[in-house]
Amino acid sequence: MATIKRIGFGQVEPNHLSAQGNRQIYAQLPLDEGINILENGQFMVYDYAQKKVVKPTADGMEPMLVYNEVKCYDERDSYKDFAMKKEDYVAGEIYPRLFKTNVGDIFTTNCFIANTDKNKEVTSEDLTEGETVLKVNTDGYLTTDGTYEGMEWKVVKIYTMPDGQQGVKIQRIK
Repeated sequence: MATIKRIGFGQVEPNHLSAQGNRQIYAQLPLDEGINILENGQFMVYDYAQKKVVKPTADGMEPMLVYNEVKCYDERDSYKDFAMKKEDYVAGEIYPRLFKTNVGDIFTTNCFIANTDKNKEVTSEDLTEGETVLKVNTDGYLTTDGTYEGMEWKVVKIYTMPDGQQGVKIQRIK
């Protein structure tokens, strides 16, 4: 078992994401105005009927992986310092990039719990390599007690992120 600690915002390292090849990437709708910070590694729903990106619901449409281009304008910043924050965008409108995932997709992440400050440390629940199965919760984070039943991710390796922080390699199994 491992508890993943991270300082800063969630990160994603795409090991094998089918959306990179099949172009199931969505980025034309604005984020729901009630969401102020969006981290890479969260999951959101691309709700074309409402014309916005919203948080997942237990019985709603399939959530998609938030994987935005990291833009750090200060050379001292790294991936851990990047999140999409409403205050940084014109009129507060964020247009996130969402990747549709499929069974077999693999990526490495450390985004299991919300963070609101790039200098704050947060800790995940206990994760066991080869055993822990994660689901998406209503805030868009992967957790063992997630409410969205249509998607499951298995922890395949306790790993590190490119910046040396702890991370977990996960594979979609459902």
